[in-house]
Amino acid sequence: MHPLPPPRIRANELRPGRHWYVTAAVTALLLIVLGVVIAVQRLDSAIDAVDTDHPFSDGDTVTVRLEPGSEKAIWIKDRGPSPAQDCKIDGPGDPALTDPGIDVFLTRDETWNPLRTIEVSRAGAYEITCSSRGPSRYAIGDPEGQVTFAGGVVLAVLLSILGIAIGTAIALVTAVRRHRHRKRLLAERDVLTTP
Repeated sequence: MHPLPPPRIRANELRPGRHWYVTAAVTALLLIVLGVVIAVQRLDSAIDAVDTDHPFSDGDTVTVRLEPGSEKAIWIKDRGPSPAQDCKIDGPGDPALTDPGIDVFLTRDETWNPLRTIEVSRAGAYEITCSSRGPSRYAIGDPEGQVTFAGGVVLAVLLSILGIAIGTAIALVTAVRRHRHRKRLLAERDVLTTP
């Protein structure tokens, strides 16, 4: 006597549905793509963060056209900010120079550090003059340099890892639950077919 083959169970009978595998893949892919987009955006902003092609020296006055909400900073070459450095800004409204925090911008042979962040409330042309005890070079640029870039890269990597972890977890839970449901259905059908 030959044993009866186990009852056939169609894939669409099993729960949870196979669409959860697609959900796992889409979740992982979206978080990985978001991580890559953040890394590329941060890299793009870090490459040209400081306008090193147009530096100015102590006592020079530069004119910068700014809008409210535009993020700009004054950077100093080869020296970190100190109390001996002073910058002034004149223009419409009440412009202000604030502390920028810690960052750095590196070129092949130069190191630039943020000196002041520029804050304006009205659009217009603003005149900036800086001075220090020793000869210094300044440049206007974005307030974010390589430290901010590194933070963005860490965030991008973490998002990608999170995407892979979430996608893997969804796929594993789906596979385990489908396997258990299949065993339960086989057991139920075996009871029904046993004389």
